[in-house]
Amino acid sequence: MEHINLHHLFHISLEAGNEILKVYEQDFDVEYKDDSFPLTIADQRAHATIMKGLTALDPNIPVLSEEGRHVPYDERREWERFWLVDPLDGTKEFIKKNGEFTVNIALIEGSYPSIGIIYAPVLDVFYFGRVGDAAYKLERASEASITNEDELMNLSIKLSEFNERSVTRVVASRSHMTPETEDFIDKLEAVHGQIEVVSSGSSLKFCLVAEGKADFYPRYAPTKEWDTGAGQAIVEAAGGTVTRYEDNERFYYNRIDLVNGWFLVRSKQYPVQ
Repeated sequence: MEHINLHHLFHISLEAGNEILKVYEQDFDVEYKDDSFPLTIADQRAHATIMKGLTALDPNIPVLSEEGRHVPYDERREWERFWLVDPLDGTKEFIKKNGEFTVNIALIEGSYPSIGIIYAPVLDVFYFGRVGDAAYKLERASEASITNEDELMNLSIKLSEFNERSVTRVVASRSHMTPETEDFIDKLEAVHGQIEVVSSGSSLKFCLVAEGKADFYPRYAPTKEWDTGAGQAIVEAAGGTVTRYEDNERFYYNRIDLVNGWFLVRSKQYPVQ
């Protein structure tokens, strides 16, 4: 299959982030979708920007986006590869104006992510990874002058190094701390001693594991496929794993039901047993 140049995704995500920031920096209205999740004009503008960019990149690769049209499984099941997009992950963080929201784009090949990019516009940090290769982080991303993939790699920090912390860290959602998550933390503490809990919003929780700032991210609450595809690719590219709660098998995509089951993200220092 044709090689996807990551610098194209870099520019698409920055353009989407810029559209989001135009709304973020002013007062905005919040609507609610049928499932009661907030929707802002920023989601819609970012979606339009990403769709335009991905279509120009390769019109033959379909796109499944949170803000796009509903695609029935009978149509999706024929897709060998597709873009999985969340134009604005962490809408609640956006509304709270805490800066912890992201643009997520993943390339799914077969049933698994092969490329993931996550851009946090307020933090101006760009994470990216290609599974089987490596994961990277670029700070002050909007200031970077990048015209090809090599420049992107050379300016970025590789995320696959082991951390040197003595304390095990668990990253947990500020708004989704469940009894099962608390039980997981208690069991870790019995094995590893002191546990630090790190809070973060949106797909940045995956990034904390990928860059070694956290060791585990248990998500024992519902998510959708577009919430996790890009983050999984980055974690796996950095040597970590994302596995299903029920059987420890690798998390997969393009299912009949786009609602994810529970999962556990592990850094490379804690491989699946």
